[in-house]
Amino acid sequence: MKQLRQIISILILLLLLALVWEGLKWIGGDPWRVENNPFGIEHNPPLRFKVASDLNLPHLWDIGASFSKPSRRNGPPLISVLIQAAFFTFREAIIGFLFGAILGLLLGILFAHFDLLERGCMPYVVASQTVPILAIAPMVIIWLKAGWVSVAVIAAYLTFFPVTINTLRGLRSPDPRALELMRSYAASKWAVLWKLRLPAALPYIFTAFKISATASVVGAIIGELPSGIRDGLGGAILNFNQYYISGPGRLWA
Repeated sequence: MKQLRQIISILILLLLLALVWEGLKWIGGDPWRVENNPFGIEHNPPLRFKVASDLNLPHLWDIGASFSKPSRRNGPPLISVLIQAAFFTFREAIIGFLFGAILGLLLGILFAHFDLLERGCMPYVVASQTVPILAIAPMVIIWLKAGWVSVAVIAAYLTFFPVTINTLRGLRSPDPRALELMRSYAASKWAVLWKLRLPAALPYIFTAFKISATASVVGAIIGELPSGIRDGLGGAILNFNQYYISGPGRLWA
């Protein structure tokens, strides 16, 4: 029931967004008319907003129609191109997510067991996230050369931080009395980690995974922009941006 309410809420939000979008076009967009219509249906908005022009804000039905149109002259439909690009980008994102998740888990475990290491390294881990990814991506591309490896590294960069922080919080979440009980049984640090700390940290870790999964996709797309990779979603954005004036619907799609 909770998931159903969430789905309904998302659908209502999308519907409201579509109404605002087309409402802005209706009030201040470009004039339009239905071609080959015997009733001569047309509309001339009372105002003119530059942001609501067909070039800056295409109609939603024009964006939807772009999916079935060729991506280029005599080329495949746009929808097939975007699906292939999405699979390519998701592959890079998955690799980056795995690298970042493993690194975040290791750092979280190390920081939880070695306070000196945490005090020495945590400020740098936090500081690494204050630098915009758009500033770091070109440097990573230069260091590692263009290719999917550099894109995966950028995705891992956005992934490891939430995993590190949540893993550390989760490993420190057990009740002190439970820790004291484990020590009374002379349990080793390894046993405490596997039998108490990690099970208690799982809710924190899975929450971090949900955040990092989205961040890895964003990182992969951003990494593709300066790398020159044309097979992913980032390359598709650059490609359709070059032809925006002649086909704005493709970039919005």
